[in-house]
Amino acid sequence: MIINKIVNVLRNSIAQELEIEAGDELISVNGASIQDYIDYKFQISDYEIVLEIKKPNGEIWELEIEKEYDEDLGIIFENPLMDNIKVCKNNCIFCFIDQMPRGMRKTLYLKDDDTRLSFLYGNFITLTNLSDDEIERIIRYRISPIKVSVHATDLNVRNEMMGKNDGKDIMFYLKKLSDAEITVDCQIVLCRNINDRDVLNNTIDDLVKLYPNVRSVAVVPVGLTDYRERLYNLEKFDRESSLELISQVEKKQKDLLKRYGTRFVFIADEFYVLSQSEFPVYSDYEEFDQIENGIGLFRLLEREVDDSLKNLKKANTSSSKKSNLNNENTCELDKKSSKKFTIVTGVAAYELMSKLVSRISEKTGIEIEVVKIINDCFGKNITVAGLVTGNDIINQLKGKGYENLIIPKVMVEFEDSIFLDDVKIEDLEKELNTKVYVCEVNGKDLVNLLVNERGR
Repeated sequence: MIINKIVNVLRNSIAQELEIEAGDELISVNGASIQDYIDYKFQISDYEIVLEIKKPNGEIWELEIEKEYDEDLGIIFENPLMDNIKVCKNNCIFCFIDQMPRGMRKTLYLKDDDTRLSFLYGNFITLTNLSDDEIERIIRYRISPIKVSVHATDLNVRNEMMGKNDGKDIMFYLKKLSDAEITVDCQIVLCRNINDRDVLNNTIDDLVKLYPNVRSVAVVPVGLTDYRERLYNLEKFDRESSLELISQVEKKQKDLLKRYGTRFVFIADEFYVLSQSEFPVYSDYEEFDQIENGIGLFRLLEREVDDSLKNLKKANTSSSKKSNLNNENTCELDKKSSKKFTIVTGVAAYELMSKLVSRISEKTGIEIEVVKIINDCFGKNITVAGLVTGNDIINQLKGKGYENLIIPKVMVEFEDSIFLDDVKIEDLEKELNTKVYVCEVNGKDLVNLLVNERGR
């Protein structure tokens, strides 16, 4: 495979204007060969650049370009990284990939530990597999923010958790990145009786010394599937241990808020679900820097739904005064929907989604049901929506007459239409004999989808 092969060109882009096409190959930028996508982005970030393009017939084009400093060229490459993915060399005791069942999509078994994926897609990296030159490259290219899996700043505990006897001192590298003003968001995968309690307090105390460049810390529970034969014996979090963890971290948050003006460390929503506690208020999540870790997701979704319903009511009131008003949220709130909808979710989000759907139904008259899917694929301890598989949905809903299924996009992130077990949306529609909608995990998008599709 040609690493720099072009597979698509965005409409109305610089590349389209210059007649760059799918099938072309990027040879160089400003006379330099391109190492990877990060190198490419760095090289094109200028007002004047020179591209060397090879056409399928072997012809070489040299293109001089004038553009805005950070303006993208609109080129899509066959390999998004333009290089091979750097794989993880650790042997973490909590690794989710080690405890996956057979028969899933092949790419799911790849253990990546690649700084570029951290920058481009928000993947968490460990820093253990980076050379000093690669650390310097992060600093030189200003790759920021990056996401780092810390777990513990105590070197012995971290080595035990990551299966390395020669693990690098994470604080040394975090300080180096912080001194260079690289923004870092940290993650702690919490394992009971290993890196919790005093170890967790010490880890937070160490990391906050690097604030504000170490911007935030996420505390998330270890995910344990039913496939842990011959793996490290880890205990799952229950209600009591989750309550203990919440009490510990919230006490820490109050102290940090007084000292630094930020809570700094944030607790995964899953801990609140496990503990059967109320979520913190919306403002407690501050800038929602750890949303990809499922931190603040429920409160954000609630706010988006409530705001959309308020706008819906305003739009409807305005439309009654001005009949030709064109607004995507406009509808007759007292009109009974001609369609019934079913929202599919995981166990963890079921109660919240049920409450939100009740509000939407009350305001719009749309008939909506929420169905929770038990995770038979990975095991009942896995409750998040993002790990629900297509076969579990089919097996649990088939023959029950559910109509117009709404699937959160986190279930089908791969090419927007394929579940983790390679089931496609079209397979779901065929097996369940119904229309399936894919919706972003966003309250506004959900309300708009329901309102716009209700009468179609």
